[in-house]
Amino acid sequence: MSQRQLPIILALGTTQTLAWASSYYLPALLADPMAHDLGISTNWIFGAFSASLVISALLGPRIGRQIDLVGGRQVLSASNLTIAAGLALLGLSQSVAVMTFAWFVLGIGMAMGLYDAAFAALGRIYGTEARGSITGITLMAGFASTVGWPLTAWGLAHIGWRETCFAWATANILIGLPLNFFMLPSIKGAKQAATTAEKPHLPLDRTMILLAFVFAAVWTVTGAMAVHFPRILEATGATHVEAIAAGALIGPAQVIARILEASVLSRFHPLWSTRLACVTHPIGAAVVAIFGAPAATAFALLHGSGNGILTIARGTLPLAIFGPKDFGYRLGVIGAPARMAQAIAPLAFGLLIDVMGAKVLMVSSALSLSALAALFLIRAEKRPD
Repeated sequence: MSQRQLPIILALGTTQTLAWASSYYLPALLADPMAHDLGISTNWIFGAFSASLVISALLGPRIGRQIDLVGGRQVLSASNLTIAAGLALLGLSQSVAVMTFAWFVLGIGMAMGLYDAAFAALGRIYGTEARGSITGITLMAGFASTVGWPLTAWGLAHIGWRETCFAWATANILIGLPLNFFMLPSIKGAKQAATTAEKPHLPLDRTMILLAFVFAAVWTVTGAMAVHFPRILEATGATHVEAIAAGALIGPAQVIARILEASVLSRFHPLWSTRLACVTHPIGAAVVAIFGAPAATAFALLHGSGNGILTIARGTLPLAIFGPKDFGYRLGVIGAPARMAQAIAPLAFGLLIDVMGAKVLMVSSALSLSALAALFLIRAEKRPD
């Protein structure tokens, strides 16, 4: 990344950290107090959250296309207002209906404001030179849970879950909105382009389908591990404290891997770093299968490092293969199955764990290795389209 990119990287890294912390990472801590206050099961909360991810997936291509036309400034700024509105509704909810509607609004905000939108914005600004800036914002936003969960926990302990939602909504308006609006450049001729543009035709060819499968497979694993990682380690014989301690290492491992991607691996085509990232989870699972609970830390570090690189690859790999033309729209199309899989994965793996226990890692490893196999069917040469 260059010095001229640094202000935008810092701004987007900050707004991405805020967006993830105030939307995707909320249910982990808010589900129980929300359910208790509304007199419902936590399944309702997680069901509404899963529905918000489905909405985000469905809107992805449209949001990406809008960024291709007008740039990320308008879309990402609107995402802060939308997320703030969803959080305000969540804090005001007194019924399942209002709570569900609030998560629907948050789903729209997540489609407009999380990684795919930010990657598309950087692709619109920097074109083929966006790889470094994409890595840069993921380095910062990799700490979203590290920052967000303690702040949400503090809010729950001192002001309650409703006021915590209002506080996150205020942060989106006072911090996220100004940074996105004033730091992202406007695109010349954006209004005219938006009124005259026709919907692009992107053929769902072999490479597109393979990439969609790759990210759906690995994001199924990521979504499942985000929810069930401690439970799986406990099934291997680790204590609750040991499982939580190991899980806490995933975040730092992600950041270290992203630093490696920004330095050493940046010299190579993203296909190679993506292939490398697909094998770390299966290796970690094999280590746990052989050595049991004492290998929990190694598993966490291996899984986290792979996940850290895969997050970057979601933006850099399509950019390297297809180039910046219609980049946002292409990201939305490729990423839609991944977001769907991420929504379904927690429930699906929860049921599998009930039946298989720690052997569920065979399923997650098979998904990762199937993604690796698909990656070897993709050529590194940049496509002419």
